[in-house]
Amino acid sequence: MSAHDDTLPAHGHDHGESEIHISLGGYVTGFVLSVILTAIPFWLVMGKVFAQSSTTAMVLLALGAVQIVVHMIYFLHLNARSEGGWNMLALIFTLVLVVITLTGTLWVMFHLNSNMMPGMHTTKTLP
Repeated sequence: MSAHDDTLPAHGHDHGESEIHISLGGYVTGFVLSVILTAIPFWLVMGKVFAQSSTTAMVLLALGAVQIVVHMIYFLHLNARSEGGWNMLALIFTLVLVVITLTGTLWVMFHLNSNMMPGMHTTKTLP
């Protein structure tokens, strides 16, 4: 026996970190919620439930965001306690980068007309 054997955890112990308990019921619940959150947008679009397409788009975006949360909780098992909070920090960092990228892309695309060279706005110069 070496002097360091007593520092290793005994078999079956996990250094006191909370363990994620995965069950079939959790996966079934996540699957049912995912199917419902997928069927509702199809029904909204195919049935033309809302008169304005902008309302339909906003509802679809909201349902998509809810479905992302369902997948993160039930399938990826992501919560504030997993990995000591590092998973949540990585998620927040990723979301910030995605928002910056999308905002910058939309800003550039909507301001392309002001960045064009003079005279390119008219189609009379084309052969």
